[in-house]
Amino acid sequence: MTVEVERKFVCDAEVMGKLQDIGAKCIGQRQFRDQYFDSPDFILTLKDFWLRCREGLWELKCPAVSGTTPDNDTETLCTRYREITSFPLIQSEVGRIIKEHTAEGSESNSSQKTERCSYMLERETGAVRVDLDQADFGYCVGEIEVLVPEGGDMNAALQRITSIAEELGLSCEKKVKGKMDVYLQRYRPEHYAKLLSAHIL
Repeated sequence: MTVEVERKFVCDAEVMGKLQDIGAKCIGQRQFRDQYFDSPDFILTLKDFWLRCREGLWELKCPAVSGTTPDNDTETLCTRYREITSFPLIQSEVGRIIKEHTAEGSESNSSQKTERCSYMLERETGAVRVDLDQADFGYCVGEIEVLVPEGGDMNAALQRITSIAEELGLSCEKKVKGKMDVYLQRYRPEHYAKLLSAHIL
């Protein structure tokens, strides 16, 4: 199982040029639709578990346990999630979480379409992926991503991400919202407010 270490950034008109300037290679463009699922009382997302179906493929993002902590800025700007893609394992994990509560079943919570352009940067320390996403509700966000084997060196991954962010001239002031955060804020304000109160977002 892998852990996805990721830092989001605001896309602007200059970012593609910057990526080419620092040697990024475009590895493809695609369009996909995500459907997210949760129980009626948001059992999964209030525990920071995100159940998604993307073009028929299921994935459960689970909070990853942090290893040693780097400086606060780096820690705050990046997210870390274990990714479960085996359907039986997803069923088992979701069943375990829901069983701890009284609610039964889950319902579709949101659906969004995204156009993605992906880049790969090869560095001595390893490859780093950059995705530029344009959501169908008008939000554009970039993601710098490194996959780490579970139990692997998180600090090294965070350093690689920070290095690419610096090459792209990104500021380190505050965490940038992901597509799902913005979607919930705009279209599911009650759910968004509960996630804020629980310090998930």
